[in-house]
Amino acid sequence: MADMQGVERGGVAARPADHGFFGPGSVTWKVWSYPTSLTVGFQRAVVIEELDPFLVAPVDHTAKIFTKPRQRYDNTLKYFATVAFADSGTAVRAAEMLTRTHAHIHGLEPVSGRPYDANDPAQQLWIHLTAWHSILYAYERFGPGRLTEEEESRYWEECAIAAELQTCAPSAVPRTREGIRRYFEAMRPRLAASEATQYAMEHLLDAHVMYPRMWFFLRPGGWVISRGLRAATLATMPRWQLRLAGIRQSRLTRALIVPVMRLSFHVAALSVTGQLALLKWISPATHPVVEPVLRDVPPHEPVTRTPGEAFAANGVRRPGELHAEFVARRTMHPVPDLPPSAPMAQPIPHHGRRPGGGAVPTSLRRPGRGSTPAGSAVALVDEGSLDR
Repeated sequence: MADMQGVERGGVAARPADHGFFGPGSVTWKVWSYPTSLTVGFQRAVVIEELDPFLVAPVDHTAKIFTKPRQRYDNTLKYFATVAFADSGTAVRAAEMLTRTHAHIHGLEPVSGRPYDANDPAQQLWIHLTAWHSILYAYERFGPGRLTEEEESRYWEECAIAAELQTCAPSAVPRTREGIRRYFEAMRPRLAASEATQYAMEHLLDAHVMYPRMWFFLRPGGWVISRGLRAATLATMPRWQLRLAGIRQSRLTRALIVPVMRLSFHVAALSVTGQLALLKWISPATHPVVEPVLRDVPPHEPVTRTPGEAFAANGVRRPGELHAEFVARRTMHPVPDLPPSAPMAQPIPHHGRRPGGGAVPTSLRRPGRGSTPAGSAVALVDEGSLDR
């Protein structure tokens, strides 16, 4: 049997079975293989995702991003990369495994009292589009720049192909920049920030959570990288999102970080060996997924496949089908019809201490400077662009 991507033999990148869903010449490989993608792009995605109360509820409840941050970061980054780069069999099996894992993550969102489900198609669409938009925006802001109109159209078509590995419908994926903008504007009233949201965002903005243990003389360099990534990520977020999260960034920092990071990523892109060494350091599980692409390792079959072909050939159930089956099996307890902002009484684990010191309760922060009560609609002045 052909070696699957993600397995290394004797220190040499294994040959994947095929080119996966995109392959050489695809816009996905062009954008996602640039150093901005799995650094600033990925960090931006996981930070912005937390603004959805129905996503932060299971994140806060399981607490794995706090108790096992490096492992969680590593696994999540690996899945992102697997969808984009891995051979088709590896990708569909990863999608099935993730769907089965998420099947156990459901409960009540504590503010509205309404159910959340990690496999919910609407939530999966939010995660998917936030990721693909963030990867592209980081590439544009700190990388080679805007794609051509034709390339961008192909990028969103490929985004829809990747959506087949989620529970959401590919038809729900917008195919244009304007369509993506309308989607995020439609989502905006649903977004909110509780203290749990703000704490999670601050936590994910600290790249130290994905670092392995370092010798003391390497720590200053690690600090510089972490602060640089944080500044770059914040510079890509609209100011209304920063205000909602209770985070500030000066206009000067937003302006200066762009040329600094453009130069840094340009230099990083010159060395495949350097990129892979850094990736292996911050995400060991992702390294073998990306290495065959960066090193142009030929697959056993130089073809791309559709997700439908891959699901059928590997005997793997589609995520949407699995989700429907899990929901049908699940014994649902009656959910009280509570008004907005009426918290449900449910045990929430204690996660330690917030960045500024003091215990981190998951109850709502009272409205005030730098905070917005969770569950409330976002009512901030539109700055006219999702990219500002």
